[in-house]
Amino acid sequence: MTNDLPPMPGHAPKPAAKKRRNLIIAAVVAVAVAIGGTAYWLSRPSYDDIVKGCQKALTAQVKAGGKGKPGACKGVKKDDYDTLVIASVIDGMPKKDKDLLDYYDNGTIDGSIG
Repeated sequence: MTNDLPPMPGHAPKPAAKKRRNLIIAAVVAVAVAIGGTAYWLSRPSYDDIVKGCQKALTAQVKAGGKGKPGACKGVKKDDYDTLVIASVIDGMPKKDKDLLDYYDNGTIDGSIG
C-alpha cells in the first residue's frame, strides 16, 4: 500500500502569522479610536466658549426683558452663571444708577465719596 500524502514536516507549523494579523488589526483599531476620540474632543467647544455664549445670551435676554436661564447657559457652573447674571444686570442699568456703584473713598475728608 502506498501513501499518497505528502511527507509530514519535521516540526508543527507555528500560528505566528495568525497572531501577528490579530495584533495588527488590534493596533489599527486602537489608533483609529484614538484619532476619532481626539478629533471629537477637539471639535467640542471649550468652557470659555460656553461662558462667552452664555454671556451673549444673557445680554440679549436682559435687553429683551426676558426671564429664566437661557439654553446657551446649560453647561455653565452655578457660581459662574450667578456672576454672569449679576454682571448683565449691572451692565443693563442706566448710567445714573451705575454711578452709585462706582464710588471710591480714600479715607480722608476731601470729598472722595460720590
